[in-house]
Amino acid sequence: MAQPGEATTEESLKREPCPWRILDDAGGAFAMGAIGGGLISAFKGWNTTPRGYQFQGMVRAVRMRGPLWGGQFAIWGAMFSTFDCSLMAIRDKDDPWNSIASGALTGGTLAIRQGPAAATMGAVFGGFILAMIEGVQIAMMRANHEAAPPVQAQLPGTPLDASLPPPPPPPPSMSPNPPSSGGYDGGSDSFSSGSFESSPAAPPEQKQWI
Repeated sequence: MAQPGEATTEESLKREPCPWRILDDAGGAFAMGAIGGGLISAFKGWNTTPRGYQFQGMVRAVRMRGPLWGGQFAIWGAMFSTFDCSLMAIRDKDDPWNSIASGALTGGTLAIRQGPAAATMGAVFGGFILAMIEGVQIAMMRANHEAAPPVQAQLPGTPLDASLPPPPPPPPSMSPNPPSSGGYDGGSDSFSSGSFESSPAAPPEQKQWI
């Protein structure tokens, strides 16, 4: 049985395989950045535009800043998935440490142009954020695992649990051989109408002469 901290087979199947996971994460990150950045830009554009032109300023800010936010998030998601797939191929294991290391490598790589100090801070920040995310996921998995009751298979011939309600009684069985049409009905005192039609006629009685 897999531990809560390890990725199970069902969880791995929910994600795309590694070559396509990069595109999937990049697209999801772009959508998240474009929507979130668009909302922030809309709020700033509404507040910084003179009265009477606030709607136009909001639309202009969203059109200018929304795609930039989406592109930055897409770069981060694509790079993170690339490091994650590389570490998974090198270590031959899919666990939370891959995500934490990928977050640190992504944060450090994106900030490397600003110098070693900025790259170090970016790596620490990226690793810390991914560690928090993985910790929350592990805690939720453990809580769900402890809350779910164990399921035991009922083998044939084993007694049922006393806490369970008794099974419903079987339905009343019907007569296996129903009375045929044209015969005597055992539940009534009369013959059926078909019995007289199907019975042959008695021969006429002959008189004997002496």
